Amino acid sequence: MNDEAQSTDPIDAAIRIGLVALLAGWSIYIASPFIGPIVWGIIIAIGSYPLYRWLQKKTGLGGGMTTTLLTLLMLAILIVPSIMLSGALVEEARNLSGYLQEGNELQIPPPPEKVAGWPVIGKKLHTFWTNASENPKETLKEIEPQLKVVGKWLISAAAGTGLGILMFIFSIVIAGIFLATAAGGHRAAVAIFDRLTAGRGEELTELSKSTVRSVVNGILGIAIIQTLLAGLGFLAMDIPGAGALALVCLVLAVVQIDILIILIPLSIYAFSFAGTGAAVMFLLWNIAVGLMNNILKPILLARGVKAPMAVIFVGAIGGLIAHGLVGLFVGAVVLVLAYTLFMLWLDERSAPDNA
Repeated sequence: MNDEAQSTDPIDAAIRIGLVALLAGWSIYIASPFIGPIVWGIIIAIGSYPLYRWLQKKTGLGGGMTTTLLTLLMLAILIVPSIMLSGALVEEARNLSGYLQEGNELQIPPPPEKVAGWPVIGKKLHTFWTNASENPKETLKEIEPQLKVVGKWLISAAAGTGLGILMFIFSIVIAGIFLATAAGGHRAAVAIFDRLTAGRGEELTELSKSTVRSVVNGILGIAIIQTLLAGLGFLAMDIPGAGALALVCLVLAVVQIDILIILIPLSIYAFSFAGTGAAVMFLLWNIAVGLMNNILKPILLARGVKAPMAVIFVGAIGGLIAHGLVGLFVGAVVLVLAYTLFMLWLDERSAPDNA
């Protein structure tokens, strides 16, 4: 009788719950710097698992060797261009920081003569650009407050780029570890969902995998590919602000805004300083990169992402603000997954009423 009373004592239960909550909260606090990269690593592993299985089948290698090979390939393909673009972004931010904070003279190259011949805006733009190159401080005085806002954002973005790339590398390595233990991870996910939903673990695990895979391949994968290709084009043509423009393209691509709004004006600008052949090639390159989204998305999103674009937008921008560059990707996936599971629960709750 006493044992039963003790086991149902509300004070005793409150103490136990408090200790568990304290332990859980402390554990989350300790692991908080790594939560973003670990979640991103899990997302990369889920998205790249079909590629891992295909590579293993084609090469005949064991699981460990296939994981190592795929991890090295992802690092080489994604990290090298990212470092090139981040280097350009840091250099641009350093120059702008010197102008905004230290009063250094901002170096603006003079405009090509072809700019004056552009219809409608050519003469005014040529005059403003010439004055800005000869006397930047006086010419930009009127827009200096707006320039400082943009400059501070660019400096902040550049400061976080190096850490973002390190986190990206860390996430890819973690993804390799999860790929090597994919079977165990699948069993753990099923067990967790079973505990939460009373026997529906396998169904919800498959739903979660397909949702994550659709977002990674159909949205984030295309955004990364488009950004890297666009950025390499900027570097090849020596476009001013290549790193910052690539970062803008990445954000736009993730939130599903067509990056052609950036690429087409830059293609037109290239005709003002580059040879006709190079400018035409740059234009064709940008058109191909911009239309890649329309070609690949129907293929990679065969089953579709049923979440509204607003959910993806909020997840990407919120993740970027909360966790930096890695959060741009993690936020979109996590919010879409949460929305999908919530809508499944909501449909099931309303099904008996409809019946």
